[in-house]
Amino acid sequence: MAVLSFEKDLDKLRGEIDKVKESGTSDGGGAGRLADLEDKLEQSTLQVFSALSAWDRVQLARHPDRPHTLDYIDHIFSDFIELHGDRHFGDDAAIVGGPAKFNGQRVMVVGHQKGRGTRDSVKRNFGMASPEGFRKGLRLMRQAEKFGLPVITFVDIPGASPVLEAEERGQAWAIADNLLGMIELRVPIIVAVTGEGGSGGALALGIGDRVLIQEYGVYSVASPQGCASIVWRDHKFAPEAAEALKLTPTDLLKLGVVDRIVREPLGGAHRDYARAAEILAEDIGEELNAVSKISTDELIAGRYRKYREMGRDVVDILATNESNAEPRPKVREGKSR
Repeated sequence: MAVLSFEKDLDKLRGEIDKVKESGTSDGGGAGRLADLEDKLEQSTLQVFSALSAWDRVQLARHPDRPHTLDYIDHIFSDFIELHGDRHFGDDAAIVGGPAKFNGQRVMVVGHQKGRGTRDSVKRNFGMASPEGFRKGLRLMRQAEKFGLPVITFVDIPGASPVLEAEERGQAWAIADNLLGMIELRVPIIVAVTGEGGSGGALALGIGDRVLIQEYGVYSVASPQGCASIVWRDHKFAPEAAEALKLTPTDLLKLGVVDRIVREPLGGAHRDYARAAEILAEDIGEELNAVSKISTDELIAGRYRKYREMGRDVVDILATNESNAEPRPKVREGKSR
């Protein structure tokens, strides 16, 4: 499993625990040593993860071993049938979806899907969806509307595909069409940000009656590297950009961008897929039960109002944070164009 920079000391402790387990704990000394190491690991993990920076959280959200949409589908849903194609151009493996059962209730699941390993990552374009992916997602959501199925989406995308071919096939139009389609959809929508929610590609599946984000997920208008390249003209300022973007769950909850933070297992969702899925399923279930009691007309009106009012207090909040923040790196002078 990949080890992030702030996890190195924790990984050493895990190595010591493995050695003790391999040598056996039949004697009292070995068992006591194991218990002490496991307790130290738990306390150290709590200490490290309670002091994570915004950039640390970005690294966690991008962790290569973090569970993706299909992993959550395997653990949370039953009777899932993956559907393919946008009925216009082709099928995009960066977005997956189809009907399934959630707690015995029929629903439609749609989510971004990053690859696992080189071959799969290339197939799925590292999670960067193309227009046909977004159109496929909207097609499935409209199908859900036709049959009265609630929609559950999983957001985990670095950003929509930026290549010329995607733009030629209507990338911006496809994303905009999803925004309009989801805001008017006449069934409940629950959104779960499970990794990194990047830019319009995330928002294309991110319009919902309730938006949840996992404890170590992030959600932003641009990637920290992209923001740093624009503002400071140097991507090395990505950590500073991550702080400025207010992309952490706590910031997002304060700004009204998300409605609920979903707890993760100690050390992150990649440490325990089953437990991460169990916690996420509980929170999705609670939110779905709540919105399902709202009439359709009230649901749509509330959804529209939610996004119209989003950010109303952002200026005041950001101004307060800015006054208390440390000076940022100066913008490098660029050549005039």
